[in-house]
Parts: sequence; C-alpha cells; structure tokens
Amino acid sequence: MMEASFDTEESFDDPSCLAPQPPGSVSPAKRQIKEVKETKTTINCVTFPLPGEGPEQQLLKPNDWSYCDYFWADKKDPQGTTHVAGFEVLLQKQLKGKQLQKEMAEFIHERIKIEEEYAKNLSKLSLSPLAAQEEGTLGEAWTQLKKSLHDEAEVHLKFSNKLHSEVEKPLLTFRGDNFKKDLKKFDHHIADLRKQLASRFASVEKARKALADRQKDLEVKTQQLEIKLSNKTEEDIKKARRKSTQAGDDLMRCVDLYNQTQSKWFEEMVTTSMELEKLEVERVEWIQQHLRQYTTLRHETDMFNQSTVEPVDQLLQSVDPAKDRELWVKENKTSEVRPVDMDI
Repeated sequence: MMEASFDTEESFDDPSCLAPQPPGSVSPAKRQIKEVKETKTTINCVTFPLPGEGPEQQLLKPNDWSYCDYFWADKKDPQGTTHVAGFEVLLQKQLKGKQLQKEMAEFIHERIKIEEEYAKNLSKLSLSPLAAQEEGTLGEAWTQLKKSLHDEAEVHLKFSNKLHSEVEKPLLTFRGDNFKKDLKKFDHHIADLRKQLASRFASVEKARKALADRQKDLEVKTQQLEIKLSNKTEEDIKKARRKSTQAGDDLMRCVDLYNQTQSKWFEEMVTTSMELEKLEVERVEWIQQHLRQYTTLRHETDMFNQSTVEPVDQLLQSVDPAKDRELWVKENKTSEVRPVDMDI
C-alpha cells in the first residue's frame, strides 16, 4: 500500500468535526441546507448514519466477528481525554500479542532451568554411597534404583534441551524486530488517510459556511430591491445569485472530494484490518503448535521416566529373602560342621 504524506499534523479531536451533517448532494442556491433532514452525523471527521436512518447496514463478513466490521468508530482512552482510532486498537492488540509471546518464552526458559537443576540433582544423588553395602537380590535392586536416577536425569536433561530448541527458541524468534516496523507502516498509512480525511472535512465546512454567507447576501439584496431601500439593480441581484450558485458548486466539489477520501480510507481499513486479523490467527496457531509440542515432550518424558523405573520394578519383584539368605550364608559361612555332645 502506498503511504500518503502530509506537511502538517491535524487533530482528529477538532470540535468542528463533531457537528452533524446533511447527506448527499448540495441543494440549489435558493434552497436552505437547514431544511434538509439530517440522516447522518460526522464524528472525528468520519461520517456515520444516524440510528434508524437509511437502509440497515449488513456486516462485511457475517458470523465471523471480523476486525473489518467492528473498528470504524474511535473510542476514548481510559482517561477519557483523547480519542483512540479503532485501527489503533487493532495495532495495540498485535503489540500486546508480541509481548505475551515473549513472556511465554520466558516462562518456558524458567521451566528449562528447573529441569536442568532437577537433572543435576538427580545425577548427583545417583552417585550417593548411601546403602552401597546392601547385598543379594535386594542389593541389586537398590543399585538399580540409584542407577535409575542417573537415567532419569538424562531424560530430564534431554527434555530441557528439546524445550529450548523446539519451544522456547521458536517463541522468541517468531516475528522479529521487523514486525514492529511493519506495524508502523500500517499505522502511518491509515493515519495519513485520516489526516487527509480531516483536511477534506475542513474544506467542506469552509465551503458550507461560504454558501450560507452567499445565500444570506442574496436574500438581503433581493429584499432591499423589493422594498426599494437601495439602488441595487437587477444586475447586482444576478451577480449575487451567480456567486451563490458558485458557492453551491464549490460545496458539491468539496463534498465529493471528501467522499472519495473517505471511500479510500474505508477500503484501506478493510484490507489492512483483515491483514491484521490474518496475522493474529497465525500468531495463535503458532503458539498453539509449540505449546502442543511442549505437552508432547512432557508425555515423552513421563514415558521415558517410566522406562527407567521398569528395571527397578522387575528387580524388586525378584527380591527373595530366602535367596538372599542362601547367598549370604554361602559368602560368609565359617563351617558346615555342627557341634555335638561331648562323651563322658
């Protein structure tokens, strides 16, 4: 989209932009504008139909709750002091989404640190000499239990590494610094169109006042001629009538230019807001994809942890006190000869 450029900044809060305006084309010079029924109102230089006036407007994308249908009017900021364009609300949504995406990455980073610390502590504990002297089948099970801690530590370390590469990093790198620059281009483009619309509206107001002045002058001169209070000739009346007609033509031209500009703004608002809508869908789906990857990795971690415990379960099921006793006796016996009674 091409950006318009303007040399001066124009406020959208100009009180002159709040006045209700009549619709359509301009009346002939002799017809007073105040006689036209008002069916439209202009707020912050954007023209809207009055409630109950004109045909009912249909949504551009019914049932979609699309951005392009719900952000035409401006709204007051939380302090109620200035107006915020509806398009600005959409841009703030994008910026907030970018910030929340960054915070999600920070959350995953903290999760990674916990996993790494947990893996480190598990590995350290697996090397503990506590109860290392246990023997027999119970000793084998105990040794395997300690080894399972080392294996579990490896599982959690692998989980943390995958979290970094498959979740944290994508969340951090999705839409880099250029994204904000692109949003600024959208912002400047739409803002420039609003400035042009405000300028066109000011021209309409100026032309409307000029027409009213010319009509009043014509009316006064006509009355003066009728009651012969002046020496004005019929030619003076014709001249005043021509000026009034010219003022009416000027107003029609200004209104036409205003409507063209508003139409251009309308088209760009639809196109750009739908682009922002698409970007938001992409953001949500991207985050959804990588958070689902997080849950997949967690399930895999649980599964691998289960596999580290299975050998311990098997050995514990094989613990046999009788077997342990047999093994211990064979290893530690001092003699198989039993004492007998002494002969007298």
